[in-house]
Amino acid sequence: MKRKIRVLVAKPGLDGHDRGAKVVARSLRDAGFEVIYTGIRQTPAMIAEAALQEDVDVVGLSVLSGAHMALVPKVKEALVAQGMDDVLVLVGGIIPNEDVPALNAIGVKGIFGPGTATQEIVDFIHKELAEPAA
Repeated sequence: MKRKIRVLVAKPGLDGHDRGAKVVARSLRDAGFEVIYTGIRQTPAMIAEAALQEDVDVVGLSVLSGAHMALVPKVKEALVAQGMDDVLVLVGGIIPNEDVPALNAIGVKGIFGPGTATQEIVDFIHKELAEPAA
């Protein structure tokens, strides 16, 4: 039996608004993923350490503070430092279109803004982590 896809949902930085992150976490759980929610006010190092300890396949970052261009690269660097450069990194929140190319360039695969259907996130994860046909 294949193990469930493991997803870490985290709120980096000082942003305390976590309703969206909780909705996404619950939706992913309901879709059959194993979900770990770290809570608010996590440092990049704390997120990377939790990702390593929980052996996750996906790290989903929720950023509503506008600090995504400072925080997301630091989380990505911390993941790489932990040897987790192959983990799928997603970002949700208020992300201006002009910042998307820079986030994609550092390895963020999916960016989801306000109002994104949770099923779209579920489908995206399944597509990105699909094993190639033998």
